[in-house]
Amino acid sequence: MPIIDGRAIASRRREALREEVARLAESGITPTIAPIIVGDDPSARLYYRAKGRLARELGIGYAGIELPAQVSQEELLRKIDDLNNDPHIDGIFVEMPLPKHISRDAVARSVSPDKDVDGITPLSLGTLIVASASAESYRQLQETAGEALPATAHAVMEILLEEGVQLAGANVVVVGDSLSVGKPLSLLMLTEQATVTVCHIRTRSLKQHTKSADVLCVAVGHPNLITPSMVKKGAVVIDIGINATEDGVVGDVDYEGVAPLAGLITPVPGGVGPMTTTMIMQHVVARASHRA
Repeated sequence: MPIIDGRAIASRRREALREEVARLAESGITPTIAPIIVGDDPSARLYYRAKGRLARELGIGYAGIELPAQVSQEELLRKIDDLNNDPHIDGIFVEMPLPKHISRDAVARSVSPDKDVDGITPLSLGTLIVASASAESYRQLQETAGEALPATAHAVMEILLEEGVQLAGANVVVVGDSLSVGKPLSLLMLTEQATVTVCHIRTRSLKQHTKSADVLCVAVGHPNLITPSMVKKGAVVIDIGINATEDGVVGDVDYEGVAPLAGLITPVPGGVGPMTTTMIMQHVVARASHRA
């Protein structure tokens, strides 16, 4: 049961980012990210704090904005517009979930595509769809789409390739069909000639699908949804969920039960999360390089 150490993989990537940040500093440019959090969702708060820690570690500027849950959509969009027009901000990241009175679509449309570091804008998503249709591999798609790739999906692919997981011909099951993770991840998997099934929490006979997976990726935000009886022995299990519970932070997979069955598995915390924040910072540095 080899555990995928996301922190170690991320640490190696961060060394290269530090060098690039130092090179940009010589040109008088400090890559700067502006994360926005609305309300106090525990999972969103975890990622918001993690970005602050990593930005400081890498020498990246951090202009985080915290807004109360009752803030109006109009006020949030005004804040985003201010960031769009700030020449010193390279990346804007809006933490999810948002309060119910705020439209995710309106927020995604308000972010400048030039400062989108999580692939949420219509232009970024369109770029991903079009590029994935013609790409002969994930690496080719990465060259074309670049920082338009959604950070979490980008992180999962980098982890799988780093671990040498063969995706061509593999039966990949993605549980979770969100625009930020599930849908884009399925497109990235297809560029590697995987056979992809996308499910969600209400899929009938979910176990029937997950049990057939050579690679199982789960991103629904439901603690311990995937139990041992739902996993094929030797499968690669990528737990993308992050859930703040009374017992601490847990994923969407029953780690203790599933780990002995898995060929490879990501823990929570310490798996996909560190790579996701690293990919976000990689996208910010790339945006700053364009500015340079």
